[in-house]
Amino acid sequence: MKIPCAAYALLLIALLGLTPACLAARAESMRPAPTPATPFDSAAMAARVRAQFLHAWDGYQRYAWGHDELRPLSKKPFDWYGPGQSLLMTPVDALDTLVLMGLNKQAAEDRTLIDAKLDFNKDIYVKVFEVNIRLLGGLLSGYELTGDRRLLALADDLGTRLLPAFNTPTGLPYRYVNLKTGAVRGVDSNPAETGTLILEFGTLSKLTGNPVFYAKAKRALVETFKRRSPIGLVGDGINVLTGQWTGTDSSISGGIDSYYEYQLKCWKLFGDPDCHRMWNTSIAAVNKYLADERQGELWYGHANMDTGQRTATEYGALDAYFPAELALSGDLNRARRLQASSFKMWNLYGIEPDLLNYASLRVVDPEYPLRPEIVESTYYLYHYTRDPYYRLMGKHLFDEFVKYCRTQDGYAALASVITKQQADAMQSYVFAETFKYFYLLFAPARTLDFNAVVFNTEGHPLKRVP
Repeated sequence: MKIPCAAYALLLIALLGLTPACLAARAESMRPAPTPATPFDSAAMAARVRAQFLHAWDGYQRYAWGHDELRPLSKKPFDWYGPGQSLLMTPVDALDTLVLMGLNKQAAEDRTLIDAKLDFNKDIYVKVFEVNIRLLGGLLSGYELTGDRRLLALADDLGTRLLPAFNTPTGLPYRYVNLKTGAVRGVDSNPAETGTLILEFGTLSKLTGNPVFYAKAKRALVETFKRRSPIGLVGDGINVLTGQWTGTDSSISGGIDSYYEYQLKCWKLFGDPDCHRMWNTSIAAVNKYLADERQGELWYGHANMDTGQRTATEYGALDAYFPAELALSGDLNRARRLQASSFKMWNLYGIEPDLLNYASLRVVDPEYPLRPEIVESTYYLYHYTRDPYYRLMGKHLFDEFVKYCRTQDGYAALASVITKQQADAMQSYVFAETFKYFYLLFAPARTLDFNAVVFNTEGHPLKRVP
């Protein structure tokens, strides 16, 4: 596919939704996107992504093998729950990406490490949400891709150890559970944490034949949905014992985001009509009260869950997952428009901030923790439209991702997208999601049958139930 440089420049202007006058007025804050000097080559891009993944993976193997994460600047290992308590976050999160990229040697080494070292019989309180999406999701996806039943046994063990979290009067799970004792704590939660369990727990039920996992997770999702306001919105805080809202700010952002995602994906993965009805009800309220039209651009902001009154004009890197959900639901018009807004946010400083006031274009949180959401949405939009614009967009994102985040032995988060100062962090999702979605965007469609899987919120593909 060959696209002239001039056409590429016009494409970027159109995607950003900017008039020439607006471009001139914002010249100080908005960096123009680079123009490619050579024709675009998707196979070469896939190879580039694979090579950069290996660069980060080699750094992890060299300096943090057997630990949860690598600190890429200090070149030191980091374990979430303290020294000696590693749960192999990066190895489990990365396994399905290694398989999809055809890195057979590295995938075999990874599976050997997981089989030998991963042990959940630890006296530690883990966050149910994070362990579910990263570890349980990674083990299940790894099993479905490799057939290694040791991975399924580990998933079954972990899922069983998480079950005590659901022992509340409401069925909404505690935030933390002790993997060894089953003790629980953390009553103040949010819809994302109470409603982001059904894909993994449902898949575990499917693979083990034990219906309790699906039942517990579905009840948690339904109980969250039942507590929506009269106008159909949910807040950002809920007490799992009483079911009362402790926060009334509504958005599609962190603390709520994957609650909506799992309604839609539960229907897609399991064909559950209850999940379909919940999604249809929820998206109607989201589009009515959270969608925000600004000078021809589409954003999604914040509103009071009871009144629908706008509370903030903020949109960030986490919100950039929503074009993917809109595309998955069939709403390609909104998906395209919101993706253009996400891309505009990215181009303000050459890489996206964690939070932006889209009304003033002022950065609220300048961090970039290597988030994958905008890449995920680019991949989804390319899949559904086959529009070459989205592969060009992905190349632009990847070029700047490498430019600003690559280190000698890995990839580093940015403390500020304005100054480009790097931070000593490389979370496991960079392997599970960021690199994976970049790779799938450029790789041949046969690499993964998109229509045969549903990705969990950590980017782990789970096989659809026939």
